[in-house]
Amino acid sequence: MDNLGITAAAVAIMEEETSAGSLAQPAPWPRLECLGLGQAGERRAFVGGSDANVILSGDVERIARLWREKRGAADPEDLSGILAVMLGCWTEEFNRQWFEKLSGERVVSIGQHVTCPKRSWRRCTLDGVVERTAAVWEAKHTSAFAKSEEVLERYMPQLQHNMAVARAERAVLSVIFGNHKFEIIEVAADWLYQLELLEAEEEFWECVQTGREPVPATPPPAPRPVGTREVSLEGNNAWASAAFDWLQNREPARVHASAVTLIKSLVDADVARAFGHGIEAKRSKSGAITIREFAQ
Repeated sequence: MDNLGITAAAVAIMEEETSAGSLAQPAPWPRLECLGLGQAGERRAFVGGSDANVILSGDVERIARLWREKRGAADPEDLSGILAVMLGCWTEEFNRQWFEKLSGERVVSIGQHVTCPKRSWRRCTLDGVVERTAAVWEAKHTSAFAKSEEVLERYMPQLQHNMAVARAERAVLSVIFGNHKFEIIEVAADWLYQLELLEAEEEFWECVQTGREPVPATPPPAPRPVGTREVSLEGNNAWASAAFDWLQNREPARVHASAVTLIKSLVDADVARAFGHGIEAKRSKSGAITIREFAQ
């Protein structure tokens, strides 16, 4: 059996013993050459979600290159040798399973192609759709040092583009940061942002059709995330240490709080200081009682 590319997820979810008592072999992970980055010829015929990121990037070079690619004047950039891109493709399946495990939601319509009903040149390929909420689901694997706000801003055009094309009201950005953090960020469809995005895409597509070189559009302010953010800090040592202390001292903390309440109730209103058994309780001028250790 070819052992190259067996997924950790596949190994973890090996099938139960068969009736004969033997274990089924885990399914192999896709080989690098099988990872789909989209067909270059097909991508020239439309503006997709990843194109939206470029169109609103404000980067003159990237926009000009995309324009040349769409016109067939330049070959699409070969991304098969770029680690970050290939790693994102490679871990997308794991990302989906991890999202489903933590959120309890199910992702469907994986890899579905959607075309805008009004503009056939405007399309998207969905990483998936959250079945219960019908939210567009987008998987990303980014640097361990990236900030959540920066990642959201970078991919906001793609999220809003996909929501507009798929007619969805919500999108979920499912992000793996390096190998130590995972976040689920939900955003709502913003019609003002989508309108400005559409205008920029229409202008770009007209340039593709006419041959006029595009001028970078001014990116609109990125909408803020909505709902709740879910963050996994399993790999954060500071969090692990604090969580251990919290769990270990949860019951002692309850006992301590109960003791404080009882001690204060035993200090009569006309008592300025009460002491004994290693502690003292002092009343301030305002009437507040402070308890501390007392060395007799």
